[in-house]
Amino acid sequence: MLSVFVLNTLIVVLVVVTHYEFLGWLGMGLGALALRHRSRILVGVFGALVAHSVEVWIFALAYYVMSHTDGWGVLTGNTHDTLLDCAYFSFTVFTTLGFGDIQPEGNLRYLTGLEALTGMVLITWTASFLFVEMQRHWSERQRR
Repeated sequence: MLSVFVLNTLIVVLVVVTHYEFLGWLGMGLGALALRHRSRILVGVFGALVAHSVEVWIFALAYYVMSHTDGWGVLTGNTHDTLLDCAYFSFTVFTTLGFGDIQPEGNLRYLTGLEALTGMVLITWTASFLFVEMQRHWSERQRR
């Protein structure tokens, strides 16, 4: 059980640090870009989508490796046990959409719950980041 806790914690830490770094780069980059504010917001949105996609793929790789290693569990249901199936499953879990056509069994269930929680927090963090960027634009417009 300790190995499940440690591995799941490491995966979540990797994903959260990845998100922090992406938002850090976006924050510095958006301020430095000589673009109209509307364009900066679009760059921010697309940058956030890339960040979330990278994070989902980190979870997908973890599902793939864990499901192909004895003792960690498997994904069952409408799956062919491929990396792409793991990515699909990860996208539905990260966004808390959860179609239910693929189900985790064994110790993979714990990572699934953590991914849903992590995804919800990171998506909210991104929304806050973009809101602050938009507020800056509104403040700049009022000063003109």
